[in-house]
Amino acid sequence: MKNILKKIYKDNDIGTNNQRIREMWLKEKLKNIPAGVSILDAGAGELQYKSFCEHLKYTSQDFGKYNGEGDSKGLQTKKWDNSRLDIISDIINIPRPDASFGAIMCIEVFEHIPEPAKAIKEFSRLLKTKGKLIITAPFCSMTHFAPYHFSTGFNKYFYEKVLRENGFRIIDIAPNGNYYEYLAQEVRRIPSIAGRYSHSKTSIFEKIVFKITLSILNKYNKKDSGSNELLCFGYNVLAEKI
Repeated sequence: MKNILKKIYKDNDIGTNNQRIREMWLKEKLKNIPAGVSILDAGAGELQYKSFCEHLKYTSQDFGKYNGEGDSKGLQTKKWDNSRLDIISDIINIPRPDASFGAIMCIEVFEHIPEPAKAIKEFSRLLKTKGKLIITAPFCSMTHFAPYHFSTGFNKYFYEKVLRENGFRIIDIAPNGNYYEYLAQEVRRIPSIAGRYSHSKTSIFEKIVFKITLSILNKYNKKDSGSNELLCFGYNVLAEKI
């Protein structure tokens, strides 16, 4: 089987870089924040990005209700550890005084907030003047962490409108991926989704078709000139409190 697929096309990694690209962007933005600045990790979950903040005064916050099982629907983590959180609260009502932080990051959380605009309003309250706000969230996402999944994603126009209404200046708003990369990600998911929801195993023929499809998407991706305006993994946003 491997030899057959190798003859069809040379493998590529299209559709596999969503998290890697996002984390590279995040690490760079955090590194540019001066040492000693107080940062709030809003919706921190299991503190996945605390290691990126070793030069900062780090505080984590989360609502602390997700347990890994959720309602067993969609994609779940099975296990989840809330024991290391500094603050357990609603993200739109965080018990800290005004202007408590020099930076706030909120990474892949907005789709899990019923009223994300109110979270941005709360971040504005908590940030010092010229404080930095770092947000990443999906443009499109499948059901995950249910029942705490309230939106499939956010376009850049959401950030442009809501951030400015709440006293922020946008410094950077960068799309992660594009139309072809997103489709490739979902093509790669088909065997596992088919196994779970259609109780079907992927045949050798189907694997070949998926490989060919990825090859075609990769060809188009190399010539891409702006398809991220239609669809992408998500947007990475850096803003400053005015």
